[in-house]
Amino acid sequence: MKVALIGATGSIGSRVLEELASRGHDVTAIVRKPEAVLARTGVTARKGNADDEAALAALLAGHDAVISAVPFLKSNPRKLIEAVRASGVGRYLVVGGAGSLEVAPGVRLVDTPDFPPAYKAEATAGAAFLGILRQERELDWTFLSPSALIHPGERTGTFRLGTDQLLTNAQGSSISFEDYAVALVDELERPAYSRRRFTVGY
Repeated sequence: MKVALIGATGSIGSRVLEELASRGHDVTAIVRKPEAVLARTGVTARKGNADDEAALAALLAGHDAVISAVPFLKSNPRKLIEAVRASGVGRYLVVGGAGSLEVAPGVRLVDTPDFPPAYKAEATAGAAFLGILRQERELDWTFLSPSALIHPGERTGTFRLGTDQLLTNAQGSSISFEDYAVALVDELERPAYSRRRFTVGY
């Protein structure tokens, strides 16, 4: 597929870029600093700004799908969604956050007493983004939430999927950046969560 990836140099975005390229997809890596994107077959780096709706829409046009991997506090969800809409690309995948996942009926992870204060604003913004997507009627969107802890690790290809509840095991709740990328690109290639949020964890 021809895929536009917004935020291709971040911790998750760079792993998603690697996973897309390794599977032979044609990727346009949209970043503020194109020189930061490592040169490789099938990847074209383009300078773009998530806040410039019109310019971003022009960069996205002609792709089969858009993936956004930009921090929620550094982007405007409505501008991103409008840019994707204006581009004419119907499929939109979002690198989501864990904060909006439920740990008990009606209780979100971000609202629990032990949630780290340093991540609360970002998690709250991510939950708001998901809320906006859930009102979206035009785009075929998917929002992938990681586990509570996402970290550098191995690409094992072995993990569990869920929907709105936080996935945990005896070791807690975690997923590697690399396996998160596998789950996201799997969804791109074989859509199973159209207009839904899902989550990935060990």
